[in-house]
This record gives sequence, structure tokens and C-alpha cells, in this order.
Amino acid sequence: MKSLADRRDTADLLDRLARLRPDSPPRWGRMTAPQMVCHLRDAFLMGTAAKPVSHVATLYRRTVVKWLALYGPLRWPAGLATRPEIDQTIAGTRPGEFTSDVAALAALIVRVTSEPDFFRERRHPIFGPLSDASWRRWAYLHVDHHLRQYGL
Repeated sequence: MKSLADRRDTADLLDRLARLRPDSPPRWGRMTAPQMVCHLRDAFLMGTAAKPVSHVATLYRRTVVKWLALYGPLRWPAGLATRPEIDQTIAGTRPGEFTSDVAALAALIVRVTSEPDFFRERRHPIFGPLSDASWRRWAYLHVDHHLRQYGL
């Protein structure tokens, strides 16, 4: 299973991210490419104390939904709702200069792979507590999902 615990998987995501352009059109959804970059950066930070996010974890989401999302055989569907704190049209970080925002996201991806306790908070807003391995799996899947959104 692909994960940010694997250097090859991380390198693949970083290569794909480097091909994203500010005017890249989405295949689905309403986010622009600059908003998506900031959304991913905010999503990485929600696993730390740096970006508090409201929690909606229920027993069903912490068990069935989490297992399906992280380990199930299907790709994440388009159009999933996100928490308002990481939605760039509500309370998420607004895009700045695109190249700088992409560089900041790439730096976070690298930090996740090199800092074993990057996700200090260890509580996902939907899935509840996650192990380091599960956070790294989620992080890979989340970035992959949005890069596919832009055809990468």
C-alpha cells in the first residue's frame, strides 16, 4: 500500500506536484489549483497543534469509514466535503504566491517523511486517533486524490 512512509511514493507525489500549474483545470470540484495546494497544506497541519480543526468523528466514521478510506480497494470519490477550517472558501488559508505555496506544501510532505512524530495531535477530524502509519497512509491518499483531480 502506498504511503508517505515509502520514499518512492513520496518522490512520486513530489514529482506530480511539481507539474501542477496555477491555471491547471480541475477534472472535478470547485477548488482552483492554488486553493488545492493551500487545502493540502492546511490538511497536513491539522494533524498537529498548528491547525485546529473541528471534529465530527463518530463510531461509524472511526471504524468502517476509516478502514474503507485507508485500506479499502476503491479510490476516494470526487466531491467529498471537507472541514470548514481547511476549506479555502470558508476558513482555510488563502492562496498567496503559487510557487511559494507549492514549495511550502512540498516541504511539509518531506517533513512528514523525515519526522516520526510530525502528526503530534494524532487525531483526525473524521477518523479519530490514527497511528503514524495510518497518518502517512492518509497523507499519501489525500495528496494523490487531489493531484488526480488535476490530471496528475
